[in-house]
This record gives sequence, structure tokens and C-alpha cells, in this order.
Amino acid sequence: MTTIAPNLSGADVRVRARSNASQRIIAAGIVLVFLYYAANVLMTVVLAMLLAYFLDPLVEWLEGLKLPRALGSLITVLLMVALVAGILSGIWFRVTDFANDWPKYSGKLRAVTQGVEKRIQEIDKRVQQIEPEDPRSRNAIRIEEPRTSQVRSLLLQGLGSITSVLVVASFVPFLVFFMLNSKRDVWHATLQLFPPTKRTRVKETLEEVGGVLRGYVMGNFFVALILAGASAVFFWLMDLDYPFLAGGISGALNLVPYFGVLLAWVPPVVLGLTKWNSLGPFLVIIGVLSVYHLLALNILFPALVGRKVQLNALAVTLALLFWGWLWGAMGLLLGVPITASIKVVCDHVEGWEPVGRWLSA
Repeated sequence: MTTIAPNLSGADVRVRARSNASQRIIAAGIVLVFLYYAANVLMTVVLAMLLAYFLDPLVEWLEGLKLPRALGSLITVLLMVALVAGILSGIWFRVTDFANDWPKYSGKLRAVTQGVEKRIQEIDKRVQQIEPEDPRSRNAIRIEEPRTSQVRSLLLQGLGSITSVLVVASFVPFLVFFMLNSKRDVWHATLQLFPPTKRTRVKETLEEVGGVLRGYVMGNFFVALILAGASAVFFWLMDLDYPFLAGGISGALNLVPYFGVLLAWVPPVVLGLTKWNSLGPFLVIIGVLSVYHLLALNILFPALVGRKVQLNALAVTLALLFWGWLWGAMGLLLGVPITASIKVVCDHVEGWEPVGRWLSA
């Protein structure tokens, strides 16, 4: 009996270890499935949280003026909605003017694309001359989808995405108001979920998460504002049409990780097709916007965003890959603040500190 007991205990430990590992894998799979199928709800909640943390200082300032928090929250949300509506209406009028002038730009774009397609066809013909033709390809029947059905499918996809955006936009103001109005009650209820000995640490964690999210939103807002203003002034000096519209779009696109500098070239290059026939002005635009991107990446972001987020480059890249794969474009927008919040939680949870150190190393 004494010789069998140790073997049984060792086997029991191995079985428990395997069951724990399998349970963790199953739990991770369940969480991943939940994140995927509840994407619209979670994205709406996370976006509302970011805006609530961004607007909370204004609500507290209004509270300092002896206004009730509910009234201050309502005023803040109404100001936010009015500001967004004003910006969108201004952009809409400029886009309408640009749409009226689109034929002169579309002709230039068509000429450029036809030239590129002609070069590609020439290269394809040379490759076909080098490679032997497969006899089976001669008798192959190719069925091309009608162009009208392609356009219809694209329109249906676009309507679906626009509908989801409108649904999210309609819920966000209400969520922001409720989060701002009931902030203290929510915090108190959250602290009550933990034992009294851990409430101080939970409170510190929540405050640090709030500082990270607020710093991320404010930092990106000011960086986008600086880039948009600098781009608009530069396009105005280059005598481009619609300099402020192109500057705002280019400045916002410059914030896109990794590919932002390439996307920022598109608006001024398209506008410049009707003005310049030489390559020089386009090279100047590409060069200046690239300098803007480098300055923002190495000076503005570390000063305004990096100190709050405290994530290393590898963690940011992995976060963008994961959340972009899971939630698409909105995942690229929300991936960094979500990962930064996870890093703060890991820093304050016993046993998870190495994960937090790895994310910030």
C-alpha cells in the first residue's frame, strides 16, 4: 500500500495539469468566439468608454461650477454631438463640391490606370511568350460575372457596413451619457465585487486604466489635429484644390499604423493630377508627407501618446494584427487602447506581472 500511493498521487497531479491546460484552451476558445460574434456590441461599448474617459474632465469642470452631474453630462454629450455634426456637415459640403468636379479628376485617373494596365499587359504577353502554353487552357471556358452584378454586390456590402456604422453611432451618445452620469455609482459597485483587502488595488487599477485611455484619445486627437493643420497649410501653399478637405483626410490617414503614410499620399496626388504634368510636385508632396509621418512617429506620438500607453513596438504590432483580424478597421482603432488596458490590469494582478512587463519591455 505504501508503494502504490505515490504513483497514484503523481498520476493525479498529471491528470489535473492536463485538465487545467485543456480547460484554459477551451476557455480561450470561448472568449475568442464571444469576441468575434459580439463584435458590434463590444466595439460600441469600448468606443463609448473611450469617449467617456475623454469627456470626463469637462463634466468634472462643470461639476465644479455647481452644476448637477446629470446636467453636466447632458451638456457635454450635446456639445460632442453638435461638434461632430458640424464637422460632418462641413465635410459633406466640401465632398459635394468635389463630387461635382469629379469628372475632370476621373479622366486623369482613367488615363493613368489605362497606362498602368497597358504596361501590365505587355509584361504578361512577354511572360506568355517565355512560358509554354497549357493545351488545356485553350478549351477552358471562362465565365465572368456581369459588371452589373458586381456593382450590385458592392453596393449591398456598402449598405450593410453603413447600416452597422449608423447603429453604432446611434447608441454611442446614450452610452456615453450613462457612463458619465453614473460613473461614481459604477465605480462603487465595481469595488464591491472584490474583498475589502483588494479594493485599494482595484481602485488604483481603474484610475490607471482611465488615465491610459484618456491619454490615448487626447494624444491621438492632438496629433491628428496637428497633422491635419500642417497638411492643409502645405496643400494651400502648393495651390491644390480643396486644401483643407485634403489636409483633414490626409492628416487622419497618417494616423493609420504602418500604412498611414502611403494612404496620406492619395488625396493630394489625386488632386494634383489636373494641375501638374511633371513628376517633381508629386515627389515634393510625397517627401513632405513622409517627413510629417516621421516627425509624428518619433516626436509627437512618444510625447503625447507613448508615455500613457507604455507598450513596446512588438506588443503594438501584435495587437494591431490580432484586433484588426478580429474586428477589421475598428479593431485597428481600438486594438492599442484595449491592449494598454490589459497591460495595466496585468501590472496590478498578482501572478500576471511578467505579462505586463513583457508588454512594456
